[in-house]
Amino acid sequence: MALTPFFFPDKTGNSVFSIDAPRIKFGAGSLAEAGWDAKALGLKRVALIVDPAIRTLPPFEVLTTSLDGAGVEYTIFDRIVIEPTERSMLDAVEFANEVKPDGFISLGGGSTIDTAKVANLLSTYPADLKTYVNKPVGDAMPPPGPLKPHIACPTTFGTASETTGIAIFDFLELNTKTGIAHRHLKPTLGVLDPNCLESLPPLVLAANGFDVFSHAIESLTARSHRRHPVPDDPSTRPLSQGSNPFSDLHCLEAIKIIGETLVKAVHSPSEATRENLMFAGMLAGLGFGNAGCHIPHGMSYAVAGLVRDYYPEGWRTNTAMAPHGIAVIVNAPAVLRLLSSMQPDLMAKAATVLSIDLEEIEPDYAGDLVADRLVEMMRECEIPNGLMGLGFTEEDIDALTEKTMPHRRLLDNAPMILEEQHIRGLFEGAMRYW
Repeated sequence: MALTPFFFPDKTGNSVFSIDAPRIKFGAGSLAEAGWDAKALGLKRVALIVDPAIRTLPPFEVLTTSLDGAGVEYTIFDRIVIEPTERSMLDAVEFANEVKPDGFISLGGGSTIDTAKVANLLSTYPADLKTYVNKPVGDAMPPPGPLKPHIACPTTFGTASETTGIAIFDFLELNTKTGIAHRHLKPTLGVLDPNCLESLPPLVLAANGFDVFSHAIESLTARSHRRHPVPDDPSTRPLSQGSNPFSDLHCLEAIKIIGETLVKAVHSPSEATRENLMFAGMLAGLGFGNAGCHIPHGMSYAVAGLVRDYYPEGWRTNTAMAPHGIAVIVNAPAVLRLLSSMQPDLMAKAATVLSIDLEEIEPDYAGDLVADRLVEMMRECEIPNGLMGLGFTEEDIDALTEKTMPHRRLLDNAPMILEEQHIRGLFEGAMRYW
């Protein structure tokens, strides 16, 4: 077959992209099979990492009944911190060191699944946490080898942590968000049961959906894999390798589903909307798990680290916090407006799947129309009105910019070279939208 221009290498000569597709089981009722999935992996004694709120809800009973029926023993760790910290991660590592399980099962949102990933990593290959943490906070050393089996059972759909080799947490010592990224962290199996979404409050569901949207639009507009440098050692090709044909297909469909479903699901949830949203989250996870995110996520780490007085409805917390999906999406419209004239073809594709009429519209304005539609959806879902809605003021822009600049793993995946003045301008544009 003749190669399309998309596949031609750029000046870097990087014509190769890798596909790290996770093993996924999807569908209503799939959680009831998790015990047999564990048995099939040869697991006899597992560490069950579970969100404490989930212990009181039906998914916990479904999972433990399945484990009991399959004869798989489990020891429970439920000291999960929403938006986990390095301290809560190390608490889970200490638990895993004591239990010495054959493998791990996680039941909860992204915070729970990420906690299980780090517990698995550091109990399998002990080291100081910073050894594996992304630069510049840590040394970004790769794990020495594969980890123990991990079955991830999400009860949310935004992070798609069950599809990726990424674990994110707050590093309290430095007042910043960071993480660990390596394909060995990817769960052995993700069990996606839409029934697990039944208890999500409206704002939690909305935040999840906008996280999916941002994953998808960022991966679609990420710097092409052809513009990333060719690795000296092919085995070191990063997870965030830039946009590619595989990720684009998944991201466009995820954007389409979110555009059609999210507002309806927030106001009138149903079995059908929950299934659609969880499927969209999986698709976006397949996309950003291979392409990587960029500016909105890089900015979100500063937002989450510096928030002072926002208390989101529906989260189990007594402290101020900016939930991840909200911390990301408040930046996204400003970024889309910046990229509008830079990537008119990609923005037109995104606009098309969102059913935006592009007739008589100059190509450079497609991204502005996508941003307008996103803002409209945010308002309908009662997402905070930009950074001011989270309690920030223009006096915080310097600190937000300073906290964002070190996250080069994300910023360098953007389709443009980003300097401090660009980030500052984006925070200014993200202060409020209506």
